[in-house]
Amino acid sequence: MKQIAIIGPTASGKSDLAIAMALKHNAYILSIDSLSIYKEIDIASAKPSKDELAQVKHFGINEIYLDTHFSVAIFIALYQKVLLQAQNEGKNLIIVGGTSFYLKSLTSGLSELPDYSDATRQYVAKMLLDLPSAYDYLLARDEVYMRTIEPTDAYRIEKMLLLSVESALTPTEWFKTHPPVPIIEELAIFNIDVERTVLRERIVKRTHKMAATGLIDEVAMLEHKYGRDHNAMKAIGIIEVLEYLDGSFSKEEMIENIITHTAQLAKRQQTFNRTQFEEAVSAELSALPGLISELFI
Repeated sequence: MKQIAIIGPTASGKSDLAIAMALKHNAYILSIDSLSIYKEIDIASAKPSKDELAQVKHFGINEIYLDTHFSVAIFIALYQKVLLQAQNEGKNLIIVGGTSFYLKSLTSGLSELPDYSDATRQYVAKMLLDLPSAYDYLLARDEVYMRTIEPTDAYRIEKMLLLSVESALTPTEWFKTHPPVPIIEELAIFNIDVERTVLRERIVKRTHKMAATGLIDEVAMLEHKYGRDHNAMKAIGIIEVLEYLDGSFSKEEMIENIITHTAQLAKRQQTFNRTQFEEAVSAELSALPGLISELFI
């Protein structure tokens, strides 16, 4: 049994490549996408179509509803379950997606965390009422670590606050004394290298397609059913539609905002992949099928 990972910026062609390779090399697919994990977020997540999902067995897509808690630890448990199933059924495994932080958690592992007291949870909950101040508090204590977290990432800010308050250590100090244990010891990683101009053209085309095939209706349904408080409702492609529904922007401006923010995300993804997966094989999309197939021979 062999397993590989395919990474790359959003709209780079990862899903199509993964499906083609899975069909050719008898593999299951495990998605690492922070939106595709949710049922009902279909257009905004740009998840594979029903026909594509029917071609190859996928995991990590349509697993939970929006109001269900999801974390890196739960993802790792999902990976271990999928790996065992693939092994038992004589399948290879292809891990693919744009949320490379999940992949990093597999290759680097997770550190042990302390048990949080009720007092700590209550104290942190009060701090989180002012998220910018909570972030600044952590930034002042541990600038190096907190520069890896977006000031709007309420989930990760909460985790670091809990850790710091309970242990009286900075995140850097805690993780230095509690090093993570890798989940995957060896993994061949293939990174799609794509020129920025080409990628932007793909992003523009995909965004217009999303808008034309029901993105606004999907987001309106999600807001009606789940509200706006869940982290997924702050994702690119969703938050811009909510701003449009609020009357803050025209439809044309909404589309341009999605394109701009997606392009900015793609740039961050490329930086993360380049710096965090130095061992990855980077090549243009057209060259990767041959490189991947060599591994399965």
